Amino acid sequence: MSRREYDLVVIGAGPVGENVADRATQGGLRVAIVESELVGGECSYWACMPSKALLRSAGALRAARDVDGARQAVTGTVDVAATLRRRDAVVHEWNDSSQVEWLQGAGIDLVRGHGRLTGEREVTVDGADGEATVLVARHAVAVCTGTAALLPDIPGLRDAQPWTSRDATGVREVPASLAILGGGVVGSEMATLFTGFGVEVTVIARSGLLGGVEPFAGEAVAKALTDAGARVRSGVEVERVERRSDQVVLTLSDGSEVSAAEVLVATGRVPRTGDIGLETIGREPGGWLDVDDTLRVRGTDWLYAVGDVNHRALLTHQGKYQARAAGDVIAARARGGEVDDAPWGRHVATADHAVVPQVVFTDPEVAAVGHTAKSAQAAGMGIRVLDYDLSWLAGASTYADHYRGQARAIVDDERGVLVGATFVGPDVAEMLHAATVAIVGEVPLHRLRHAVPSYPTLSEVWLRWQEEYGA
Repeated sequence: MSRREYDLVVIGAGPVGENVADRATQGGLRVAIVESELVGGECSYWACMPSKALLRSAGALRAARDVDGARQAVTGTVDVAATLRRRDAVVHEWNDSSQVEWLQGAGIDLVRGHGRLTGEREVTVDGADGEATVLVARHAVAVCTGTAALLPDIPGLRDAQPWTSRDATGVREVPASLAILGGGVVGSEMATLFTGFGVEVTVIARSGLLGGVEPFAGEAVAKALTDAGARVRSGVEVERVERRSDQVVLTLSDGSEVSAAEVLVATGRVPRTGDIGLETIGREPGGWLDVDDTLRVRGTDWLYAVGDVNHRALLTHQGKYQARAAGDVIAARARGGEVDDAPWGRHVATADHAVVPQVVFTDPEVAAVGHTAKSAQAAGMGIRVLDYDLSWLAGASTYADHYRGQARAIVDDERGVLVGATFVGPDVAEMLHAATVAIVGEVPLHRLRHAVPSYPTLSEVWLRWQEEYGA
C-alpha cells in the first residue's frame, strides 16, 4: 500500500471534478483526482454529449422539411446507423485518452480506481490491479461523484432488466418499441430521440411532461410527440412489470397494459454517495450532501461536495459553475487568502438558488431560466406574466414555414426586473443566455428597452415583451 500527500484530493473526474481540480491547481495547490470509470464522466460519455449528438440528426431533418426548397431535397428518413456512428465519434469511442492528456497538461495527478473516505482528509483508492493507494489531503477533499439513475420500487421492474439513461444513449441496436417511465428531461428527450428513429414509443408520465417548467412547455412537447406517432399516457402509474419472452409488459393503475421490446426508467436520480466511506466520518451513506454557499459540507472544515451530489442543481453547467467557486475558495483558504463569500462573491455559488438556466433538447426545444409564474407567486412576489406567440415574429416567418413557439417572461412588478423566462420552439436554446444575463444582472426593464434586438430575428420577442409591459 502506497501513501501520497496532496493539498486537495478530488473524488470523481467528471466535468465538475475536473474544474475543481483545475481551479485549485491554478491557485497554487497540488491536486490529485480519483476516477473509477472514464475521465470526463457521465456528461461526456453517457449523458449530455451523446444524447445531444443522437438528437441532432432527426432534428436537422425536421428543420429541413419545414422549409420549402429544402424540403424537396429530403428523400429519406434518418439513417440510424450513421447517427450512431456520429455518436461514437462524439464520445471518442468511450476512450478518455484526450481527457487524461488534458489533466496531465494541467498538472493534475490522476489516480485510477474507486476512492473512499477512510478518515479525516484521507482517501483510499482501490485500483483495478488490487493495489490500494492512500491519498492524504493537507487541506481538503472534494466529493464530485455525481448521480445515478433511480430505479423505483415497482414489482418486477429490476427482474425485467430495464434500461437506464446510459443504455439509451449507448444503444447499439435500436428496439422496435420502447416504453419510457417518467416525463422529466431524460424521459422527454429520449422519447423525442427514439420517435425520431421510427421506434414505437410510449411515455408513461403520471403528471405529464416537464413538470418543472411552465405548463405550456410540456404540453407542446407532448403534442409534438403524439403528432410524430408516440403515445403519452398521463394520470396513470406502473403497478408491476414482467418480461415475457421478447416483450416487457407493464400493468398500469387503470388496469391497462403496455408492451414494448425494452423499458427505459427515467424517474429521477440518486446521489452516488453509497460507497465512498461517508460512514467513517459520521455521515449517512447514500444521501445528498448539504453544503453552504462555498460548497463546503456543513459541519466540516475540510470536506466539499460539488455538483449533483449536493442536490442544488443537477445540471452540468451549474455543476461547473459550482466547481469554479469551490476550486477558488479551497485554494484561497489553503493559502490563507481572503474569502469572498458574500452573495454573488467569487467564492460562492449564489446562482444555484434562483437563476438556473436549462435547455431540454426535445421537439420543440424548451429553454427556461429563473422562476415560473407558479414558483414566483409561491415566493410571494407580485408579478406580471408576459406571453408572446413566437410565430408572430418576422424572424419566425423567415426561419420556417410552420414555426410554432411561445415565450413567457415573469416580471417582479415591484422592482420592474425580469425574474424568469421560458422559451418553447425550434432552436430557442440560443435565446436563453440573454434572459439569464438580464435576471442575474437585475437589469430594469426600462433600461432593457434600449437593448435593441436585431431584425428579423426571434430576439425581437424582447421588444414585444417591453411593449406589453409598457416599459
